[in-house]
Amino acid sequence: MMSLYVLMILMMIASWIVSARFKNRFSKYTATPLDGGMSGREIAERMLRDHQIRDVQIISTEGQLTDHYNPMDRTVNLSREVYYGNSVAAAAVAAHEVGHAVQHADAYSWLQFRSKMVPTLSATSRVMPWILMGGVFTLHIFPQLLMLGVALFALTTVFTFVTLPVEFDASRRALAWLDRNNITTSRQHSMAKDALHWAAMTYVIAALSSLATLLYYASLLLSRRN
Repeated sequence: MMSLYVLMILMMIASWIVSARFKNRFSKYTATPLDGGMSGREIAERMLRDHQIRDVQIISTEGQLTDHYNPMDRTVNLSREVYYGNSVAAAAVAAHEVGHAVQHADAYSWLQFRSKMVPTLSATSRVMPWILMGGVFTLHIFPQLLMLGVALFALTTVFTFVTLPVEFDASRRALAWLDRNNITTSRQHSMAKDALHWAAMTYVIAALSSLATLLYYASLLLSRRN
């Protein structure tokens, strides 16, 4: 049990370090202008055209680092900093999000699997924390409640790991397209790759942290049996 506590603390520290590193890289590359001068919106539009995707809309959203692709309404949502920006960071993020749209158009299996999990997780995410909390407090009189919480949390953990190949593949597609179309110079390409690498690391840490938390709750069940 003590080793799990240590693991969770290490995960928290690692999460903080990776998040800080990513924000630092993103801030640096946001201040680095793209030689071609294209905005994130223009890059997203061109990448969609190059892949003959005509049913995806590009939208500007509020907030920072709120960029995402929504497969439900087929929209690429770019934060204002990326949508209007003409920086290396804007190019990398815009191409990455369109990479998800390309995955959707290509029926990429990991994205399809992830999308199928979303409705179930959306339905259980609101009650799962309460089930886990109640399960901990009633462990010795009603362990089945914590068992249910662990099962639901296991689904969440699986989701975080399924997200990894989706994110890495979207970055791979983005970087290949930026390089193939000479959107970035050799130096800028390295910057874009570095930015997307640290973005991906936040997902890796999230998955590992989720696994560590799952092991903690599972250990509570096992300790009761022992």
